Amino acid sequence: MTQRMYIDVHVVQTVPPANLNRDDQGNPKEAIYGGVRRSRVSSQAWKRAARQHFDARAAEPDRATRTKRIISELSTRISRNTRLDREEADRISTALLAQLGLSQGKKAGDTAYLLFYGNAQLDAVGALVNDRAADLAALDDKALAEAVKELPVAEHFQAGHPVGVALFGRMVADIPKLNVDAAVQVAHALSTHETQLEFDYYTAVDDQNEKDETGAGMIGTIGFNSATLYRYATVGFAQLTENVGGDTEAALDALDRFVDSFALSAPTGYQNSFAHRTRPSLVAVVVRTDQPVNLVSAFEEPVAAEAGIQANSARRLAEEHLTATQVWGDTPLYSAASHTFTDRERRTKDTVETLTQAFGEPVSFTELRTTLRTRIATALGDQA
Repeated sequence: MTQRMYIDVHVVQTVPPANLNRDDQGNPKEAIYGGVRRSRVSSQAWKRAARQHFDARAAEPDRATRTKRIISELSTRISRNTRLDREEADRISTALLAQLGLSQGKKAGDTAYLLFYGNAQLDAVGALVNDRAADLAALDDKALAEAVKELPVAEHFQAGHPVGVALFGRMVADIPKLNVDAAVQVAHALSTHETQLEFDYYTAVDDQNEKDETGAGMIGTIGFNSATLYRYATVGFAQLTENVGGDTEAALDALDRFVDSFALSAPTGYQNSFAHRTRPSLVAVVVRTDQPVNLVSAFEEPVAAEAGIQANSARRLAEEHLTATQVWGDTPLYSAASHTFTDRERRTKDTVETLTQAFGEPVSFTELRTTLRTRIATALGDQA
């Protein structure tokens, strides 16, 4: 069994005026932390952004899908592979997936909840009937259900998980056999400083207005704020390895893709209105063998609202990591950081020195990922 190993990913990222993740009023989500109001982006929003980022870079069979329309998705595959009409394919799909015991949704053909599965997994289920689809379609509903009940439908959802399912897990409350324990935990992103909700009052002019017409064709408001965010995620490597069938190389690939996608992704809320995409100013990774450690306590006292918030935030994070290692006697297996700060500027020199003390000499993001993989592989080899 793979030894207990956790890969903590710490990110400091400044976002301009934006509404990345809205609440039920349409305004940016917020939270009270350290006695002041902070900008917040929910863990679910950033997990989805990360999943979409690495899915976009994967082959179609390696992608994961989360939907209530799994019957329709399976029907599409059966119809495409067998040339059955859609109605016949729907009947076979319904009979196959009935084995899972999925609760039916309010809309015909939908499940009661979103089901997270791999495209290759559903392809394999569809392939179970490729050679006998026409014969199955000729049966009545009762005979069809009997004919497919021994096919290994559930087994295909219990193995061969794509990266998305292996990382983020799957919870199906009433069908425990379909559950996959998540290998990743993602914290809500919080601003390192106090933020204020602002509103953009906008108007849109009708381009076809007559010359003597005045006024706007539409008026509205959008809530926004700007913030330097602390983002944190941790990967349990043992759980990840188990989720990919014990394949260490596959787990290392999944970890590498996750670090890349978590660092470079962003939720897309109102992106056309704000063009808010930025890159992190700091990405630090720490490999631990005891437990994951979220360093958000570095910002319990909010960073002062002055120039250099992101540099001060990065320095605070490094100081918190140093304090944690000194007080608790932590000895990380590996730590490294990639950042944009330079010691050639007086206002960031202290930040660079503290980051180097905490995480070592800065490396490029590519080198950080490469070295991370090598160090984990070496540690696993030493264990073996």
